[in-house]
Amino acid sequence: MIKIIMNGCNGKMGQVITRLVSEDPDCEIVAGFDINTAVPNTYPVYTDPDDFTGEADVLIDFSHPSSLAKVLDFCKRTKLPAVIATTGFDSEQRESINKAAEDTAVFFSANMSLGINLITDLAKKAAKLLEGSFDIEIIEKHHNQKIDAPSGTALMIADAIADTLSFEPEYVYDRHSQRKKRSKTEIGLHAVRGGTITGEHEVIFAGNDEVIEIKHSAASKEVFAVGAIKAAKFLADKPAGMYSMKDIIDSL
Repeated sequence: MIKIIMNGCNGKMGQVITRLVSEDPDCEIVAGFDINTAVPNTYPVYTDPDDFTGEADVLIDFSHPSSLAKVLDFCKRTKLPAVIATTGFDSEQRESINKAAEDTAVFFSANMSLGINLITDLAKKAAKLLEGSFDIEIIEKHHNQKIDAPSGTALMIADAIADTLSFEPEYVYDRHSQRKKRSKTEIGLHAVRGGTITGEHEVIFAGNDEVIEIKHSAASKEVFAVGAIKAAKFLADKPAGMYSMKDIIDSL
């Protein structure tokens, strides 16, 4: 039985994970961390991680970027593996995540959906095979309350593709201000915001007389919770180091 601490337990994703874990015979949540303690849970909730004195195998963080420093300090001090599922970190915070991996196992992905990470892997293989003869465009769609654009997932896919190419591509986010032909070294990124779209990502490889499309659609936030729990099970017994969904996919 894997013992989990849920950071951000009383947020939307924290509550989804709580429900899913309660139905999973292989793991349990033994404590939660959250500034809001008003939500009833079957486990104790602490506003300060340092107040927890029990035992756990892994921590899942699905909260807010502002809580990252305290979470990482706790995990480094206790050598507790951490699944960082929160998004919206700046470059300095990303560096602190990498630094924490020197002291404990850290799992980090811009998107916790196994499906998204699978299409990212497929997009990398396609980019390597089609390089030079196909243009690459990425379209992402999200609900009208999402603040950042393009999404972190779209950038994750673009970065993964860029790493496979023999040249450094230029990311083009907006074409209306550019009156010129598209260059072969571009990766176009386009953001759509509307309604209650949970999340859609599409990678288009457009060549002469043929188009290849790789697409993922999320119907609910539950897919991200499932991925976080899968990551927690994977990470629980791992040594210090940085891990990602690629490690899970490669282990299948």
